[in-house]
Amino acid sequence: MSDEPTLRTAADERGFNLGAAVDPNALRNDPSYWKTLRSSFNAVTPENALKMGPLRPSPNTYDFTDADAVVNFGVANDMYVRGHTLVWHNQTPHWFQAWDYTDDQLREFLRDHIHTVAGRYRAKIDTWDVVNEAVADDGTMRETVWYDALGEEYLDLAFQWASEVAPDADLYYNDYGADAINEKSDAIYDLLERLLERGVPVDGVGLQLHALGDHPDPESVAANIERFQALGLEVEITEMDVSFPADDVPDDPLEVQADYYRSIVETCLEVGCETVVTWGVNDANSWVANFKDFPERFTTEPLLFGGRYEEKPAYHAVRDALEN
Repeated sequence: MSDEPTLRTAADERGFNLGAAVDPNALRNDPSYWKTLRSSFNAVTPENALKMGPLRPSPNTYDFTDADAVVNFGVANDMYVRGHTLVWHNQTPHWFQAWDYTDDQLREFLRDHIHTVAGRYRAKIDTWDVVNEAVADDGTMRETVWYDALGEEYLDLAFQWASEVAPDADLYYNDYGADAINEKSDAIYDLLERLLERGVPVDGVGLQLHALGDHPDPESVAANIERFQALGLEVEITEMDVSFPADDVPDDPLEVQADYYRSIVETCLEVGCETVVTWGVNDANSWVANFKDFPERFTTEPLLFGGRYEEKPAYHAVRDALEN
């Protein structure tokens, strides 16, 4: 047995939330999965189980089985629990068609969904991604079923409805491709500034940091975090993984990956971002290894643990950053 502290111990001692997105099937069926999750992380978020589609098998039915499994595991193991996500344009129920509803009916549909889901977990979920990916890659507002029906006000309403039933949870806006200062993060900054000026109860912004082909510059990530903090918002890294283009892999990818994980954790420690969540527990269960054409486009070892739960250089780099 090694005398070195576990990754979770290092995070706990630093007062840092180090988490992973959790697959409920792996959690139930793979002892190595849940043992690694419990021993190495102190934060969890359901990977898909709290999204509207998986939760709503029919118009009048909610199925909380998978979401409960992840949330209850986190609570039982004294973990920080993030809820992901209440409002998104993707992964809506298979039976849901926007043209079946008037704008007023869509407003009530969304209100009832948020009240039901956030209300159920009001005593268990610490932080909610209330709205996910409302800004398009070019910085304009993404045209979604919710935006088309309610305009930008749908964000105001979503945060207000969540605050009504989960008053003790932190309420976040979450997005990808806005980790460093760029056109999209500028647009998100402007959006959140508008929301705050209107008195919308938004507490923080989640930067996903899927570092696949592009690895955002840590110095720019730090500056981006600091400007959101200057608005009075908390900032978390919510969905991190690190891969390389399949046709442009460095000679020592595991070491380069480890260095990047280390630099991001160090950046967070320096600027007061106290949470990093990796998007998965180990490489075999990563979305990069299993999503559409990603295995052809990117390397498929993006996380801290390998396919057989072996500790990778990135694991040790993150632990060293937390300890030092």
